[in-house]
Amino acid sequence: QVQLVESGGGLVQAGGSLRLSCAASGRSTFSRYFMGWFRQAPGKEREFVARISWTGGSTYYANSVRGRFTISRDNAKNTVYLQMNSLKPEDTAVYYCAAGSSTATTDYWGQGTQVTVSS
Repeated sequence: QVQLVESGGGLVQAGGSLRLSCAASGRSTFSRYFMGWFRQAPGKEREFVARISWTGGSTYYANSVRGRFTISRDNAKNTVYLQMNSLKPEDTAVYYCAAGSSTATTDYWGQGTQVTVSS
């Protein structure tokens, strides 16, 4: 079992940056999971943002954020990060951390952190 807690969200102007953190806890081995970020805007379905492999050597991004966002992980700290640069109002959403045993499986979700980008 894994518990995920996001932090780092807030209000930022367009063009600004934020770094989200996701701290994992529990008896499960953090390093054995693919980690990812999803987001959900009001009235829209949750969408994939980025994911990272067990060792951090492989990453994948949604086209909408590629080149602006960077996902990373520190297995020693049981933490995954999402560095968000050049933020746009369209990035406004609740951002959720997720853990999965494969790229096709999401087993755990965090509670989410709000990111609001003003025009």
